[in-house]
Amino acid sequence: MPHIQLPEGLPGISSGFAFRPETAKPMRALAEVLLRGPSTLSSGEREMIATLVSTRNDCFFCQTSHRAAAAHLLDTGQGSTLEASYELVDAVRFDFQNAAVSPKMKALLMIAAKVQVSGKSVLTGDIEAARQAGATDLEIHDTVLIAAAFCMFNRYVDGLATFAPTDQQVYDEMGAMLAREGYVRESKQGA
Repeated sequence: MPHIQLPEGLPGISSGFAFRPETAKPMRALAEVLLRGPSTLSSGEREMIATLVSTRNDCFFCQTSHRAAAAHLLDTGQGSTLEASYELVDAVRFDFQNAAVSPKMKALLMIAAKVQVSGKSVLTGDIEAARQAGATDLEIHDTVLIAAAFCMFNRYVDGLATFAPTDQQVYDEMGAMLAREGYVRESKQGA
């Protein structure tokens, strides 16, 4: 049961967005730039960063919806399957150090994990390790900002006690929509 009177039937962050559209617009725009805008990191990689942070923050709605978005974005159709993409995202969520991602991605995920705890947890050595693994300053910047933004998004969703469906199919459909349409749309549906 939400802590305040939110629009019924809208899950997670969507209900907060519908409650206060004037704050939704810049939050959606930020998510669009960070997760879908031009970058040398793929949208799937950036969604994995968001998923890792949301998992560590124990935000069920965000970790489940962004897990699905990442899986759909990683599903290239070139020999991979959606199931394999979900397996990769889950490996990143629970043990990124041993997941089948690049050393650069592991270094960026380490930075994101540290930002999730506290921005001050990120040390010069973490940045140097990411650079040595091939990360650019823009990729490091965006990783920190994605992690920080998702701490805010997670706390927004859970701080209002928004409705979170339990049916994984709902999240798979939501993830497919996010992969297809992104975060800036006229509709009030979606994450």
